[in-house]
Amino acid sequence: MIEQLVAQIEARFAELSGQMTDQTLLADRGRFAEVGRAYHQLEPAAKLAVEWRHAQDDAAGAEELLADGTDDPELRALLASSRERIEQIEEEIRLAMVQRDPNDDKHVIVEVQGGTGGEEARLWAGDVYRMLARYAERLGFTLEALEEGDGKYTSAIKGDGAYSVFKFEGGTHRVQRVPQTESQGRIHTSTATVAVLPEAEDVDIEVDPNDLDIDVYRSSGPGGQSVNTTDSAVRITHRPSGIVVSMQDEKSQLQNREKALRVLRARLYDRALAEQQALLAADRRSQVGRGERSEKIRTYNYPAGRVTDHRVKLEVHNLDAVLAGELDAFTAALQADEKRRRLLEQTGE
Repeated sequence: MIEQLVAQIEARFAELSGQMTDQTLLADRGRFAEVGRAYHQLEPAAKLAVEWRHAQDDAAGAEELLADGTDDPELRALLASSRERIEQIEEEIRLAMVQRDPNDDKHVIVEVQGGTGGEEARLWAGDVYRMLARYAERLGFTLEALEEGDGKYTSAIKGDGAYSVFKFEGGTHRVQRVPQTESQGRIHTSTATVAVLPEAEDVDIEVDPNDLDIDVYRSSGPGGQSVNTTDSAVRITHRPSGIVVSMQDEKSQLQNREKALRVLRARLYDRALAEQQALLAADRRSQVGRGERSEKIRTYNYPAGRVTDHRVKLEVHNLDAVLAGELDAFTAALQADEKRRRLLEQTGE
């Protein structure tokens, strides 16, 4: 079984490698980008296939010498380590070939807002937003602010694989710290909620203009004062779903309308995915950041400088670095956990 899988990986990777140097393909930018993504996705498995071949050769060589009557402790140790490495590589190959989330390559829309905790929750929402923004910048993604104000932040994060990284940030982020307004030095617990939506393209979700109520009004700032003398703010209501999206950050009504439609499409797409998953299996409704948003996924404890991810039981003691956007350890652990769960689902175990 594993021999067949390795052979398939080698054949497919050789095919993609050939296509990457095909001059005729270079002229088709869309096709070239598609082949490039497939190449990079398969590359880790291809490297493991090479390692597996080498480990198999080492084991076969040691077995042959020992069968000839050579009783060498070093050979026996080589054979044992090769067999152990073969088992390890085979598990890594299976994980590398787990079927990916079809949305992993998409851009994302991230919505952060204060949860429980009043003004402190709104301040914490700003900290969480900046943490995610710094993480996006560190990874080379493009951040586009869509709306910001009153403890709510909506932005688009663009780049190949953005959803594969940020989908794990969806949920409730809990903070334990002494608020700036706390005169007694008492530790308060507040929350911010994060919704991570794969950005839907026109082909993913169709929005009938006849289903929309579009209202325009004057933009307002903190305290309700008007910040624009024209009706540039836009509120879109999708009647069939009841979803309402408002945008007022841009001075142009057209720009606000386009941003609101992008967020609306993402929310409708996210809802459709959740409904599809619910139909597949009732016990999987909370999969991949859907249905778990009311539960805490991570706790940030300021006095101890500790961050704990409750989903994979990972605890780190570098709070400042995490808030500066160093979330790599959490992403790696959560991606590995997702692969293991998907492997179990695919094998029916």
